[in-house]
Amino acid sequence: MRRRDSLKSLLVGSVAGGLVLKGCSPGEQPQQEQEQTAAVQHYGRTPEEKLRDEKLMSEQFFTEEELATVAILCDIILPAEADLGSATDAGVPDFIEFIAKDMPNHQLPLRGGIMWLNNQTNERFNLDFNKCAEQQQIELIDEIAYPDQAPENLKHGVVFFSLMRNLTLTGYYTSEMGIKDLGYKGNQPNVWDGVPQEVLDEHGLSYDPEWIARCVDQDKRNDTAEWDADGNLIT
Repeated sequence: MRRRDSLKSLLVGSVAGGLVLKGCSPGEQPQQEQEQTAAVQHYGRTPEEKLRDEKLMSEQFFTEEELATVAILCDIILPAEADLGSATDAGVPDFIEFIAKDMPNHQLPLRGGIMWLNNQTNERFNLDFNKCAEQQQIELIDEIAYPDQAPENLKHGVVFFSLMRNLTLTGYYTSEMGIKDLGYKGNQPNVWDGVPQEVLDEHGLSYDPEWIARCVDQDKRNDTAEWDADGNLIT
């Protein structure tokens, strides 16, 4: 199984048991694209929610250095593939920036986690995490990415990276790019032409040809049916 498919299965399993990002209900989904038009950005929002969104979007929580670290972590978790963009290509760092403002309980764990990373890499390499070479970054991440294998002295990093992984997967797989990766098509109009013949044959059933001609005529699919006073179909 591809690494991305493994992560995808983690997300799907989490959604089956409850949202990965607790407290984010359908009516409260944050906008991931800060340059969307106002009409799209505020679709389905109440006036009060629109004002709150505008206020949050005007604020900045992460510093540029912190946001650079967030972006690196996002792409370590979900790097680009031949046919798919990375987490940063999908705008996930902006999503996490919004979540930090929309759900302030994440602020301390996120900022504290970035400080923990910097402390670790400064001790090891005398550099902040986002200034380290990729190999050095991966060396540390490999130690905290697997909770069952991580030593006790790195437990704070394990908790932080688990949060980052959840946020990254949530942000990516609720973006346009991630939804395409999932293959989710949503509700789409279709053409119904009756129960398939093989199913009817299996149960020894058949349609009345006159009924089919009147009720399953795709040329009249947009017409409204009319009934007489006795409940008989007219058209």
